[in-house]
Amino acid sequence: MDLLQTYADKSDGEDQSHQPSTSSPDSSPPRLIPSKSAAPKVDDTMLALTVAKAHQSHSQPIDPSQHVVAFNPTYDQLWAPIYGPAHPYAKDGIAQGMRNHKLGFVEDAAIESFVFDEQYNTFHKYGYAADPSGNNYIGDLDALQKNDAISVYNIPQHEQKKRKIEKMKDVEMEDEVVGGEHEVDPTEIDNPASDVWLMKNKKSPWAGKKEGVQTELTEEQKKYAEEYAKKKEEKGHSGEKGEHLVDKTTFHGKEERDYQGRSWIAPPKDAKATNDHCYIPKRLIHTWSGHTKGVSAIRFFPKYGHLILSAGMDTKVKIWDVFNSGKCMRTYMGHSKAVRDISFCNDGSKFLTAGYDKNIKYWDTETGQVISTFSTGKIPYVVKLNPDEDKQNILLAGMSDKKIVQWDINTGQTTQEYDQHLGAVNTITFVDNNRRFVTSSDDKSLRVWEFGIPVVIKYISEPHMHSMPAISLHPNTNWLAAQSLDNQILIYSTRERFQLNKKKRFAGHIVAGYACQVNFSPDGRFVMSGDGEGKCWFWDWKSCKVFRTLKCHEGVCIGCEWHPLEQSKVATCGWDGLIKYWIIL
Repeated sequence: MDLLQTYADKSDGEDQSHQPSTSSPDSSPPRLIPSKSAAPKVDDTMLALTVAKAHQSHSQPIDPSQHVVAFNPTYDQLWAPIYGPAHPYAKDGIAQGMRNHKLGFVEDAAIESFVFDEQYNTFHKYGYAADPSGNNYIGDLDALQKNDAISVYNIPQHEQKKRKIEKMKDVEMEDEVVGGEHEVDPTEIDNPASDVWLMKNKKSPWAGKKEGVQTELTEEQKKYAEEYAKKKEEKGHSGEKGEHLVDKTTFHGKEERDYQGRSWIAPPKDAKATNDHCYIPKRLIHTWSGHTKGVSAIRFFPKYGHLILSAGMDTKVKIWDVFNSGKCMRTYMGHSKAVRDISFCNDGSKFLTAGYDKNIKYWDTETGQVISTFSTGKIPYVVKLNPDEDKQNILLAGMSDKKIVQWDINTGQTTQEYDQHLGAVNTITFVDNNRRFVTSSDDKSLRVWEFGIPVVIKYISEPHMHSMPAISLHPNTNWLAAQSLDNQILIYSTRERFQLNKKKRFAGHIVAGYACQVNFSPDGRFVMSGDGEGKCWFWDWKSCKVFRTLKCHEGVCIGCEWHPLEQSKVATCGWDGLIKYWIIL
């Protein structure tokens, strides 16, 4: 212990000896040596900006487009309004995707129907109502204090008592009138037209229905009645005919005429038949997708096929470029309902459309103007022009009222009616050098007519026959291919007897319930048809065997057309709104 104490005393003495004396004037001031670091200098400007931006983001509303939130947002940030960049077509600056109403964004409110009716009627009666977003009131606050914030369904007790007293007074007055019979004329008590009789027999079925003397109408009332009758007559007249819609068209190409002054519908000069021998296509090379609903029919431009016309269930008719750009060239808008059928004239400069709005329109292909409109008040299912060059002004239409109506386009007058079918007419096909035509109907029969004479010269109907919603003529004009709804294609001769060819029958596809189009290759070697499962079927004409099937569309493949010049190209359309172009390579 003594040694430890000695060692401690010694160490204390050494510490005191080493400390500098500040009281001595000769002692030098202490020197401070600056510290040095071997680490390189770092520019922390970006770090400071990042931190500032992070602090700023905590006060801004959350961007709804981001998928990850890197911090915990506050309640105010979650419910803060979103102010995005001003939309060029929105006057109030709200983006188009953030509005669900023409005045902006409207949130759903969960309010019971009884509470809503109560506040609605209270506001219209007293001028104030409860604010659904809080516990305060809106409207006339003076009336609110005056009425003690009552609603139409919360009548105070003193008001209820007052109403009861008034009701009792009314009953007493009625009793006095009825009871004082000695003061009332006895004839009025037995007269149902008198007030006394009504008061006494107020529970009778005709109580309160006092007959009044009918006075003459004033001049103003007569004028109003005439105008109302006139409007009603016009409305009924328009209901008989087709629905009217303003005809519009839109050109989508770059220019309607090229540098040589040629129209955009003019066929290319180098378009010619490449091969007389047809081959079955198997590869998709182009898809047109401009219709918002299904496509019901397609037609290639006559002889050249450099354009393709499509009829859509979205009420629009479009024409597409096949030869060059592959884009939509023009849209024709004139029908108010889906378009059922389309048909070109011989040179392609004009075409017909038939819609479910009961109108048939004759369009100019180049300008998109409607030349004529025809209607009988019934839905046209098929439209055709007479194929003869000197009869391009004769229009035939198969209607839903079992008739085939013939118009002269130049005069707009009905020149003939063929009325023998027992159901809606589905097809019109000219045969025998256009001197006759064959029609099919929902009555499960085929009828052959002499053009211009409304008398059936051949009637084909068998118990085993089904409806035939699509018919096509063979390129050699000797045969008709009829799409039968019992899932087969039947072949009829176009000779005098129009007999069924029992040796030729094409089957395998499913078309029951669908008016899928049937068609031939330009050389007549192949038969093709769409079906209800979206496939396009190809059969060999001689052997009647299935050559190939293509899965073309999702849903129904309703139409198929072989290109008139390029022999190995086929276009199909379906209820998925697409038009597809197929080639062999």
